[in-house]
Amino acid sequence: MSRMQASQERLAVPGPSPEDEAARRKTLRNHKLFATSLLGVAAVIFLSCQWYTAATDPTPAWVGFVRAAAEAGMVGGLADWFAVTALFRYPLGLKIPHTAIVKRKKDQVGEALSDFVAENFLNATLITQKIQSANLPTHIANWLVKPENADRVSKEVGKFTARVVRALDPDDAEAVIRTAVVDKLKEPAWGPPVGKLLEDLIQGGQVEPVVDQLVHWLHVKALGSEALIVRLLDERAPSWAPKFVNELVGDRVYRELIQWTAAVDRDKDHEARQAIRRFLHQFSEDLQHDPAMIAKVEEIKHDVMASEPMQNIAATLWDKASATIIDTAEDPHSILRQKTRELSLEWGHRLHEDADVRNALDRRITKAAAFLADNYAEEVTSIISETIERWDADEAADKIELMVGKDLQYIRLNGTVVGAIAGLAIYTVSYLLFGV
Repeated sequence: MSRMQASQERLAVPGPSPEDEAARRKTLRNHKLFATSLLGVAAVIFLSCQWYTAATDPTPAWVGFVRAAAEAGMVGGLADWFAVTALFRYPLGLKIPHTAIVKRKKDQVGEALSDFVAENFLNATLITQKIQSANLPTHIANWLVKPENADRVSKEVGKFTARVVRALDPDDAEAVIRTAVVDKLKEPAWGPPVGKLLEDLIQGGQVEPVVDQLVHWLHVKALGSEALIVRLLDERAPSWAPKFVNELVGDRVYRELIQWTAAVDRDKDHEARQAIRRFLHQFSEDLQHDPAMIAKVEEIKHDVMASEPMQNIAATLWDKASATIIDTAEDPHSILRQKTRELSLEWGHRLHEDADVRNALDRRITKAAAFLADNYAEEVTSIISETIERWDADEAADKIELMVGKDLQYIRLNGTVVGAIAGLAIYTVSYLLFGV
């Protein structure tokens, strides 16, 4: 945003609550009334002395002392009233030069304040010295080793994680999943990498448990297949064949089948197992090198990727993943929360017991603070000047006067009192030197 745009978009000046503001305004009015009343008293005394001097002859000497004090007090009070008023508005509405300073110089004050903060508060040297003297790693360690604080860290991490997930736009999350996962799956041919994976699994022996399970599953199915075998033989046998012949044949086939599957299940080097291994090896080779097989897998890939479930896979994955993350983050007994608590305690004890770890953390904190101060101090302090620039000038002057006006009224009081004392002192010296 440019400075011109900022100046056009005026912001309301922040201030206290309405109740607090009303109380401050009442206090400011009372102090103004008291300072003005004292100025009025000085003016009344001065005019009274003037009248008494004109009405009496000879005039008593004490009248000169009182009149001099009142006159100087009145001048001092008026001068300080003008000075205090000139800070915030035009005195008596007269646009005298160098008045209404806060209203007219608001933007310059904001820039000066931001420069002052940058030079004196966001100075890299000052910040690093302050951080080093604060001994933050020790304080962090002492805080983290307490179980209740570890629980608090776990809770806050869970809350933060859940908020972040809820704040994410589902459309953006789905687009990321689609780009990073779904679209990536479409690009390469599936055959060669799947064949290479299968080859590696075969060479590593990871396929053998699958073969064992497959052979055992076939044996279990064979044990329960007697009725099926008899039924199939009945359906396919000639109509003139006797039923008992079908049953005898079925029983024979069943017993041969279970004996064969049992043998395959027991013998790790059975020819059937060898055939399965040869098939898997040849299948992995075809997936990698056979153009026909690779093309067939590509057809399957295109059909799978074009299917409706795959078209909606990004939304489905995000719905499932986000719900799982939120549930895990909010559940105090979840692995995430428990691990966060354990890591907090572990890290706290390491910081507490290992000086090298504390020194390393202190160096990282110091470097980070120096980096931020060197690179982002201007951006941070620019918030001050830009914010003040967008304030309404009249409102800013009113709010600033409300904050400091009570103390400024003491300047008026002091001006009247000090002026009276100074006037009395000057008149006294003059009287002692020269008489009436």
